[in-house]
Amino acid sequence: MTKVIMLGCNGRMGQMITEMISQDDECQIVAGVDIFTEKENSYPVFAKIEDCQIDADAIIDFSSANEFEKRMDYAVEKQIPIIVCSTGLSEEQLAYMKKASEKVAVLKSANMSLGVNLLLKLVKEAAQKLAADGFDVEIVEKHHNQKLDAPSGTALALADSINEAMDGQYEYVFDRSQVRQKRGKKELGISAVRGGTIVGEHDVIFAGTDEVVTFSHTAYSRAVFAKGSITAAKYIKGKPAGMYDMSDVLM
Repeated sequence: MTKVIMLGCNGRMGQMITEMISQDDECQIVAGVDIFTEKENSYPVFAKIEDCQIDADAIIDFSSANEFEKRMDYAVEKQIPIIVCSTGLSEEQLAYMKKASEKVAVLKSANMSLGVNLLLKLVKEAAQKLAADGFDVEIVEKHHNQKLDAPSGTALALADSINEAMDGQYEYVFDRSQVRQKRGKKELGISAVRGGTIVGEHDVIFAGTDEVVTFSHTAYSRAVFAKGSITAAKYIKGKPAGMYDMSDVLM
């Protein structure tokens, strides 16, 4: 049995994970942390993480970037492996997470879905064939109108995967409205769309002469992210300190 502390337990993802784990014989939420404590759950909920003194095997963090450092400190102090699903983390916060991973197991992925993590591998392989042959590369991501960060962490992860395959040749371009010039050969355009209730769509476009190859992933429900985080929690239980990602889970 994998015992989990759920951070952001009363948010949309937290409640979805709560429901899914309630039907999982191999996993159990033993405590939650959320600034909104009024909602009743089958486990105790604390407004502040430092007030939680319940033993667990893993932490799933779907809360905001606010007070991220406190959550990392807690994981280190209690020696509980943590799944970081928060988006919009600053460079300083990512560096703080990296430092914490020297003392506790940390799993960070831009996207917890199985399909997206397979896509990361596919676009890397495609870049080695198509981009190397002169195809232009563009990424378009679409999300709901409540999403705070842009571009999405997944879009950046896809760009990084492509750039890694091409030895870091690309410059990321997020806005062309202020520049009147032809597209550079080493540009990698990243565009963000926000509207309605779109869960998440990502298109990676390789545009060549007289042909276009597009890799697409569409999430129809947040359940794909919830399922991935639960699988990750089971995986990271008992793991030594270090940085992990979903590619480790899928091996």
